[in-house]
Order: sequence, then structure tokens, then C-alpha cells
Amino acid sequence: MAAAALVELRGGTAEQCAEAFAMALTNLEGLVCDPVAGLVEIPCIKRNVIGAMNAVSCADMALAGVVGHIPADEVIDAMAEVGAAMSNDLRETGIGGLAGTPTGKAIRDIVQMQG
Repeated sequence: MAAAALVELRGGTAEQCAEAFAMALTNLEGLVCDPVAGLVEIPCIKRNVIGAMNAVSCADMALAGVVGHIPADEVIDAMAEVGAAMSNDLRETGIGGLAGTPTGKAIRDIVQMQG
């Protein structure tokens, strides 16, 4: 959505907004949400920076005429399909991904003790 908003703010067309949105979402498809100890500090804050730069890059590409080839509505459908196919442990549970590593579990234990 940020990519589309940037295109709009820079005078782009509706089609360019959709292209920017589709490209940005495609770049994040299948991203695991795995907050360590349930905290957004690890790794979400850093991922937000990547998301912001992704939005800027996709807006620039759309305004330059780059086409992602997969329409925005199909990207949304694909994202839903990927999300449904992912293990529940990888959906913001703090169980899988980085949260499931030995260091992730140790951080969780420290946070829980400090409670």
C-alpha cells in the first residue's frame, strides 16, 4: 500500500499504483512472522525498514514503466494462498522461524523471567 501511495503522491496513474503495489507485495510474499519472545524488536523493526525501501523502489520502478507482469488482484490471491499453506508455527506465534532458534528461545526465557 505504501508503494501505491508513493506513486499517487508523485502523480502516477492508477495503473502505476497497482503495479507498484503488486511488485512490493510480491517481494514480501511468504515472509515468516516470527517475533522473538513476542517482541517486535526482533526482527520486525528491521523488516519494516526493508519494507519501506521495498515500497520506494517499487514506486520508482512503476513510475519508470517497469511492469511486474502479475496483476495486483492475482498477487493478493497468491499471497492468501501462500499464507494459508504456511505452518501455523510461522504465523506470528513466536514459535517457529527465528523465534524457534536456540538464541530466540534463550531471549524468550530471559524476557519471561523479567516478566
